[in-house]
Amino acid sequence: MALTHFDGKGDAHMVDVSDKAVTSRIATAEGHITMAQETFDIIAKGRAKKGDVLSVARLAGIMGAKKTPDLIPLCHPLPVTKVAVELTLDPDLPGVRVEATVKTTGQTGVEMEALTAVSTAALTVYDMAKAVDKAMEIGGIRVTLKDGGKSRRYEA
Repeated sequence: MALTHFDGKGDAHMVDVSDKAVTSRIATAEGHITMAQETFDIIAKGRAKKGDVLSVARLAGIMGAKKTPDLIPLCHPLPVTKVAVELTLDPDLPGVRVEATVKTTGQTGVEMEALTAVSTAALTVYDMAKAVDKAMEIGGIRVTLKDGGKSRRYEA
């Protein structure tokens, strides 16, 4: 199987999707950010100096999904029809779990938009809490669902 973002000469290029059918497409991605217990408690109790961390991160994730083609050079601009970002406090990490679902009707999938939403939301949590915990770690970012188009459904 060849990488699709390289032409026959090995040069990077945007994949031509003009012959693909317009179909409903969905992708879900997940990730997490771990932190010190004290940081977790500050976020859980809503005492962060910059405000409601989870609400701001949710909005940032939505904005990130919409800005994906501005950030990832070979991504197609797509008419994103839905972005849902869920942030869940997980005391077992301790930290925050992030899940994003993106939908479109188009000629290519929205996996990159879902991954960007998760990444942007996690980075926003870091930004809002870095004053008390610079050792937070972001990880586990992956696609968990992709459906639509001619390739088969993928579920992690």
